[in-house]
Amino acid sequence: MVTTIQLENATKTFTQQYHRTFKDVTVALARRQKIAETFPAVDDVSFTVEEGESIGLMGLNGSGKSTLLKMISGVMRPDSGEVLTRGTIAGLIATGAGFHPQLSGRENLILNAAILGMSEAETQRKFDEIVEFSGLEHRLDTEVGHYSSGQKARLGFSVAIHVDSDIFLADEALAVGDKPFKKKCLAKMNEVRAEGRTMFYVTHAAGQVRKMCDRVLVLEEGRLAFDGEVEEGIAYLHYDGDEDVTDEETGDDI
Repeated sequence: MVTTIQLENATKTFTQQYHRTFKDVTVALARRQKIAETFPAVDDVSFTVEEGESIGLMGLNGSGKSTLLKMISGVMRPDSGEVLTRGTIAGLIATGAGFHPQLSGRENLILNAAILGMSEAETQRKFDEIVEFSGLEHRLDTEVGHYSSGQKARLGFSVAIHVDSDIFLADEALAVGDKPFKKKCLAKMNEVRAEGRTMFYVTHAAGQVRKMCDRVLVLEEGRLAFDGEVEEGIAYLHYDGDEDVTDEETGDDI
């Protein structure tokens, strides 16, 4: 097996400021109060992902999931330890990230495709397919600043999922959007999995993890608390139910 993602004692630390203004800081210092606190968003995390694995990254809000994904994508670097990846990476790290509000949907599509590594020829070849997948044909020449959060998510996911990559990352890609588009996204992500690409998926939805992942990692306050089978990971989190997308005709999760 080929290793595509490897973390060795990866740590990322942030500083939380308790006061915003100079006056507040001065008063706090005079009272011997804390003005800031440093904390590890990701704390000494180690694991290995093999080619073709579908990983569900789970945990409560604030547990460090998005920070970990940003380090894997290369958006952030660890303060200590190593994050190693093999192959090209694409994905949706944050809804609407990288969009310029004064550019149209068409212009942002082309710009984001280039940022994610698509050549001009590849973008032209896939352009109509990306637009059709997004369902935003009627808004394509409107400034993205006038898009709703759901429409930004549509455009961002549509570009990312059509990039030829070895690793696909998705951070709550389906958290925003209507049910038909969520169903379309899930189907497309299953295609990615079937192609043998490595997938790393951040979500709170246990049903989606059951359908698309063969392994679960759980973060707790920045530390890797669980690494193992899907059902055991869901049970570890006490996720007894969720609000997954369901097929209204069959009643089954998709």
